[in-house]
Amino acid sequence: MSNDLLFFESFAKGKKVQKFKGSNCVIYTRVSTKEQADNNMSLETQRKSCEQYALRNKYNIVGCFGGTYESAKTDERKEFNNMLSCVKKSKEKISYIIVYSVDRFSRSGANAIYIAEKLKKEGITVFAVTQPTDTTTASGSLQQNIQFIFSEYDNQLRREKCMAGVKEKLLNGIWCVAPPTGYDIVRVNGKKEFTLNDKGKLVRKAFLWKVQGLSNEAIKDKLEGFGWKMHTQRVSDMFRNPFYCGLLAHSALEGELVEGIQEKAISKELFLQVNGIMDKNKHGYALQPENEFIPLKRFLKCEACGSYLRGYKAWKNQEYYYKCNTKGCSCNKRADGLHDTFKKKVDYFNIKVDQDLREAIKLQMIATYNQLNKGKEETCVTLRNQIKEIDKKLERLEERLIIEEIDRAMFDKYRTKFIKEKQETEKQLVESGTQVSNLEKCIDTSMTYASKLNTMWDAGDYNKKQRLQFLLFPEGMSYNRINDECRTERVNSVFFYISQLASILGGKKNGDNGCKTDVAALVESIGVEPTTSCMPCKRSSQLS
Repeated sequence: MSNDLLFFESFAKGKKVQKFKGSNCVIYTRVSTKEQADNNMSLETQRKSCEQYALRNKYNIVGCFGGTYESAKTDERKEFNNMLSCVKKSKEKISYIIVYSVDRFSRSGANAIYIAEKLKKEGITVFAVTQPTDTTTASGSLQQNIQFIFSEYDNQLRREKCMAGVKEKLLNGIWCVAPPTGYDIVRVNGKKEFTLNDKGKLVRKAFLWKVQGLSNEAIKDKLEGFGWKMHTQRVSDMFRNPFYCGLLAHSALEGELVEGIQEKAISKELFLQVNGIMDKNKHGYALQPENEFIPLKRFLKCEACGSYLRGYKAWKNQEYYYKCNTKGCSCNKRADGLHDTFKKKVDYFNIKVDQDLREAIKLQMIATYNQLNKGKEETCVTLRNQIKEIDKKLERLEERLIIEEIDRAMFDKYRTKFIKEKQETEKQLVESGTQVSNLEKCIDTSMTYASKLNTMWDAGDYNKKQRLQFLLFPEGMSYNRINDECRTERVNSVFFYISQLASILGGKKNGDNGCKTDVAALVESIGVEPTTSCMPCKRSSQLS
């Protein structure tokens, strides 16, 4: 750059390309299976070839990674990720990752291309000794990307052939992978067989204990007494594995079950009997998704652990209960008692007004609504006028086409433009047009609901009760077992406002609707002052 242009250097765009390329490199070697790694198949060959290439090109080998078995169908590999982390964070700038072939680097196709591109932006080149390409050029990068894609394709072909063989064996009743706990693999006359070992005999006992009514936790404890330690979830998984009753279930069978040749730990009848029990709750009660006797499930949360309460019918006294599903949490409450607690909270918003008071509340709500939506109505008027103007333009455009002032090409061009403008304006109008078409009817309906909330809840089925619950308390409620109290973070603003107006106009202290909670600001403030003469300027958006 000449001296005359130095003063303008700060106005230049783009970054200076660093053409310097270092000589530091790392080597990555890999085989796919443990058997190949144990036999050292190709690992030594890969490493030697990479080292010789580095030596010929006078590269400095900073480190060697891999040297073990890692599947390349995904890039979630320990040694592979260690290598990537090293080349990105190393104080000694790494310029090359040397591999024997591109399929040693990755077989993940598009993801391998993405990784190679990200490395390239950081000045790191992936180089395959047996597939040399100059990735600094567009054609070289394309060639390497094709090699990555073909590696993935080859991997998929191998998998298809492998899965076809697996399916064939499974259809013949032969399990192809490691059997579940309780079986040993033995070979008899050159054929693989699965026989029960000592743990397999304990599996049989566990199924019998389940039929006798023991819980999974109790069965786990009994198995630990025999020296077999396992998690409760593993006990449940064991009971649901049909392998123990002689059946094979595998994804390669595409939803089918096949009779296996393995030794059976239990009979099919015992397996079905145990899983018939497990279709019920662990404590012996049947689960029903929709049960009008327990409508607060999926609505109430345990305040202690934050999980939803679920409902059940106790086996002993045939009464309904709510409890949380968190292990160690003792939140458990009889349904009728919890319903009474919930209805007390609902009663805070249950209004009792005469006709005159009802009309006064209605007038105030109409005035408040209109004032809140005044700005929106003005926006809607503006948008409607814009749509009318666009319609006029479209009509004028058609007239000009008819009298041949413009040709068809110009007509189509401007017609498309005006239609697009109209669609965008109509979309804005829909988003802004929140006015209720029959406001008085909506307020009357809301007040009718507010005057008989508990009655409607008592008379409704499961679905109606759930809808009413979430209508009044949109974010659900939490239950405090210690204080036997339902709490909420938000109340429907309409019902809250109606109850506040009823309290104020009915002569009670503003906001004194009897609702006690620790949560402040249950609803957002109404935001405007009342405008009718029937009500003093008092507002509240919080429950004390």
